Amino acid sequence: MEESERDKEEEEEIWSWGAGTDGQLGTTRLEDEQLPQLLLDLPSSFFSVGPISLLACGGAHVLALTTVVTWGRGTSGQLGHGDMVSILKPKHVKSLESLVITHVSVGWSHSGFVSDTRCLFTCGDGSFGQLGHGDCNSHYSPLKVSYFDSKHVDQIACGMRHSLVLMKVYCYMSDLGSSIHNWDQSGAGLSGDTIFGFGSGKRGQLGVSMDNIISISLPQATVGLEGIEIVSIDANGDHSASLSGDGHLYTWGRGFGSTSDVHCPRRLPSSLCFIQVALGWNHILVLTGGGEVFMLGGNHHGVLGDPQKGSLVKHLCGF
Repeated sequence: MEESERDKEEEEEIWSWGAGTDGQLGTTRLEDEQLPQLLLDLPSSFFSVGPISLLACGGAHVLALTTVVTWGRGTSGQLGHGDMVSILKPKHVKSLESLVITHVSVGWSHSGFVSDTRCLFTCGDGSFGQLGHGDCNSHYSPLKVSYFDSKHVDQIACGMRHSLVLMKVYCYMSDLGSSIHNWDQSGAGLSGDTIFGFGSGKRGQLGVSMDNIISISLPQATVGLEGIEIVSIDANGDHSASLSGDGHLYTWGRGFGSTSDVHCPRRLPSSLCFIQVALGWNHILVLTGGGEVFMLGGNHHGVLGDPQKGSLVKHLCGF
């Protein structure tokens, strides 16, 4: 059995295609590919800690999570190697080798990493405050975001020039049988999970205020989701989204087509129960518990409205 499992791990492969002029395909060639290309000559340690658990694609760079491996455009420090150099093949991020990274995300020119100790690290372009360090500086190696030092970071989602962070709140029982919540830095008890936004906010993608906000460099809590269990977040372009524990989809940010921007999370009215969401540049894909995938926006420039009026993309049998 052990030998069979080892053989299966050794057969794991990475294929890439599309735009490649910044090395983001990992093929060692600076050219686009219209057909899937197998990445060859991967580092011997690439799968040393197990199979790939996540691949994240940014503006022109890629991050793979086994240990943390990046490649592609690095001109803003988004690869995390301590420089501004683009690389054509996967390379381990040495500064994170002593940490266990559980979640990652990449934006247009920045990257975020969450450790198993629930700390957040960011690097890359910070010109809009999207790294969360309280300034607009860029960083070429992952730097810990001190704002979340005493908070329990669960996920990071990087958009074009903004970032979202999901902070989970866990309840436990005291010896006296009463329910106790985690506490934030101010000592105030939290009644639900919290999403924080930072970076560019001109299209409402931070969700922190109904007022027009150009940008913020320190995390602020998103409004309108108080007391709601949040299971996942996503960001892309100037869009933001989250899924609640009861299967509701919330969206905010730039509207599609001629629709208005949404400055605070808005729940999509639907009887469907969603279990996964993926944001594109001009569309949303949502997966239901029944294995149906719906698209909103896309070529039809649909509104962030009722998914039952969207186009059914595919039925995933046995999902």
